[in-house]
Amino acid sequence: MYKKLSAILLTVIISGVSLFAQNAQLRSAVAGQKYKIKGVVVSKENDSTFIVRDTVGVDTKIVVAPNASVKSNGFFGGDKYAATAIVRGLNMEVEGVGDSSGSISVNKVRFDKTSLQTAQAIDTRVAPAEERITAAEQNAQRVSGQIDELMAISNAAKGGAKAAQDTADAAVAGVNATNKRIGDLDDYVVQTTATVNFKVGSAILSPEAKTSLDQVATTAMTLKGYVIEVTGFASSDGKAKANKVLSERRAQAVKDYLIETHNVPLRRMSTSYGYGDLQAVADNSTLEGREQNRRVEVKLMVSRGINQNVEVKPTTDH
Repeated sequence: MYKKLSAILLTVIISGVSLFAQNAQLRSAVAGQKYKIKGVVVSKENDSTFIVRDTVGVDTKIVVAPNASVKSNGFFGGDKYAATAIVRGLNMEVEGVGDSSGSISVNKVRFDKTSLQTAQAIDTRVAPAEERITAAEQNAQRVSGQIDELMAISNAAKGGAKAAQDTADAAVAGVNATNKRIGDLDDYVVQTTATVNFKVGSAILSPEAKTSLDQVATTAMTLKGYVIEVTGFASSDGKAKANKVLSERRAQAVKDYLIETHNVPLRRMSTSYGYGDLQAVADNSTLEGREQNRRVEVKLMVSRGINQNVEVKPTTDH
């Protein structure tokens, strides 16, 4: 009777962890970006697809590539394994590249052999009980609290009070990370910038300027929660009032191109502004300096709360 109750308890715990992982918002990986993640497997969709939770409670969907290197850590390189050996509760480190679906295509998997043996032993005991347990029993156990369940599965997989405390701390950190992410929704950071220049007294975009703006628009289409800031400037040629108007015309020309050519939604365009001959970036007493000051600066910014892996790229000048 005791063994039966223990098996049912372990089943409910792992089921609760899986449900928690499914309800959590997954990290949306950026296509083509490299990732290196260390965490525990909390859910298994099939023999090659898993949900991994890192130490701050962020979930990531990984897909182990058919030719991936799956090995245990060892002084002489460790043992090789098939992806089917990976089970829930396994602590591992993966490396891969974001794909078009927001998941990470993994080509390298590393873990301790002892951790694998422990996780497999627990999975062997729990899997048969999972098939027999009823929906009523599952619901009754889930209400006992997600943090207690996380602590219990950590104790079963690793053993010891320290492992239980680590798991509880990770659960609390996950809640804090979620709260921070909500707070960061309105926190925008610059992802990439571009500067386009103009001829004297002109607000007409050159072919080079259009190419630079095309790159900004292409990058923006791959992001969520972005806004584009457009700011116009002028050199000291002419009167200050005329330069103010000219800088605004230049900023508007950039906005019109992005909206009309690339269908950038109006809600993604922040309010533009023309500074005239203020905020010069070069010496207006020289020809070269005035050429640099006749410009529009474009900033592609993303919400830190939605895009957690922000890569700030270098400025492109034209």
